[in-house]
Amino acid sequence: MSNNDVILPKDFPELKNDTFLRAARGEEPEHVPVWCMRQAGRYLPEFREIRAGKDFFDTCRSPENCCELTLQPLRRFPFDASIIFSDILVIPQAMGMEVQMLTGKGPTFTDPLKEPEDLQRLRAKVDVNKELDYVFKAITLTRHKIEGKVPLIGFTGAPWTLMSYMIEGGGSTTHSKAKRWLYRHPDSSHMLLKMLADVIVEYLVGQVAAGAQALQVFESHAGILGPVEFREFSLPYLRDIARRVKDRLKEKGQDVPMIVFAKDAHYALEDLSESHYEVVSLDWTIDPRSARERTGGKVSLQGNMDPCALYAPKEQISDVVRKMLEGFGTRGYIANLGHGLYPDMDPENVGAFVDAVHQHSKLLIKQK
Repeated sequence: MSNNDVILPKDFPELKNDTFLRAARGEEPEHVPVWCMRQAGRYLPEFREIRAGKDFFDTCRSPENCCELTLQPLRRFPFDASIIFSDILVIPQAMGMEVQMLTGKGPTFTDPLKEPEDLQRLRAKVDVNKELDYVFKAITLTRHKIEGKVPLIGFTGAPWTLMSYMIEGGGSTTHSKAKRWLYRHPDSSHMLLKMLADVIVEYLVGQVAAGAQALQVFESHAGILGPVEFREFSLPYLRDIARRVKDRLKEKGQDVPMIVFAKDAHYALEDLSESHYEVVSLDWTIDPRSARERTGGKVSLQGNMDPCALYAPKEQISDVVRKMLEGFGTRGYIANLGHGLYPDMDPENVGAFVDAVHQHSKLLIKQK
């Protein structure tokens, strides 16, 4: 029996840094909190060392490995939040699909969905406590090992993003196979999206029970949809998930902030700000001041520095951060990138980004 089998989701160490949670609730902490999507990633040599020679999804199924990978960036940088190391495609796996992570190719489904009849291959009812217990164990273990340093974020892929992977069979530039379903098989598309939403709700509620202190929903493929398709095939499910998760948590006397990240859905900012999420995360194509104006103070905002700005010299990174902070303001704001960190990025520049957020935000708050 491994250590994590006997670690229970209770008696967690007291949280020492709640700046992220306060900002998510619309407050102005003593500095703007910062974390990075994919902060546990291949840009860190210690991450590559742990992952060397191991199957990606075997790593995801090891609570000890997920915990270690989640903690690594916190040892290097003064991040204000952590996000559990896992993958959005554990949900299609839980529904009975086989997914492999192939070197140089990325996620690959051995038998993707081709026609609506293929939906019969999926598990209609998924017992998340059985199929995804390794994620819950990783969250619980990490909450204990993080020793209250910062909050731990749980996450999921959103229904449309998962659907597109399940039909495309992997990454795609056009997502034409998945979009074909939306136009040729709209009823079956909604059936699949609802199946996914049902599993996601159980999964997110389970993550909070395991110890997650916030939740992020990744609609990574939002931008491949136009506004009309987004409002039919993405937005209703994003709203349904947030509403149902909150209702379920309320029954248990629990409440955690929820973040939605619909990448490239700049046309939907107003809709997303009225979708039961406390935080809307933004990619780098959106102007911070415009985002504030369009969301009307209804939500906190997260983002949105272009990840490629981390290739710049440290002085320039500091300048980019300062301008970003001036655009967003310091209340109800969580600094992040507009997407995840890339494998070839210099850890020292990531550190410069984090330091710049803290330094510039403290100055801005002091000048008020």
